[in-house]
Amino acid sequence: MKHIDLELIVGLLMLCGIAILVYISIQLGQIDLGGRWGYPLYAYFTTAGGLQKGAVIELAGVEIGRVEAVDLENYQAKVTLKIRNDIVLPADTRVAIKTTGLIGERYVEITPGTGNSRLQPGDLIRQTEPPVDINEVISQFIFGNIEGGTAKEETQADSPKPWDLGLE
Repeated sequence: MKHIDLELIVGLLMLCGIAILVYISIQLGQIDLGGRWGYPLYAYFTTAGGLQKGAVIELAGVEIGRVEAVDLENYQAKVTLKIRNDIVLPADTRVAIKTTGLIGERYVEITPGTGNSRLQPGDLIRQTEPPVDINEVISQFIFGNIEGGTAKEETQADSPKPWDLGLE
């Protein structure tokens, strides 16, 4: 009798351990079994800049969805966003790819518009902002062109002449 009770206890502990492993796998794998993320929206970016499937979508710092896919279509990055069913977004919503920290993970930030019309499942978000390229920002800072654009190289014609300074 004692032997059967011990086998039963070991069996129950094994089942509990397996259940915990399945739960952790689902949480870490970002698998949506309960249909928490509801309807798809689409956005096109000139570059996805390291955005991955499963990346977080935030509105006001709160997670409201996940990136379902990042594909290439007509030489642009087509991002499929999966938004929670209880979130209704205006049609003039703006979407931007951001980075957590200086060189951290990419995520999608949604800024809702003020219009009366609403985005429907499968709609395209037209106002997009690609991610900032940190290498470009650093090179602009190094070459002294912080305002943007390309760094202007100083040529002989651009340098002041002695007669312009009154130093003949």
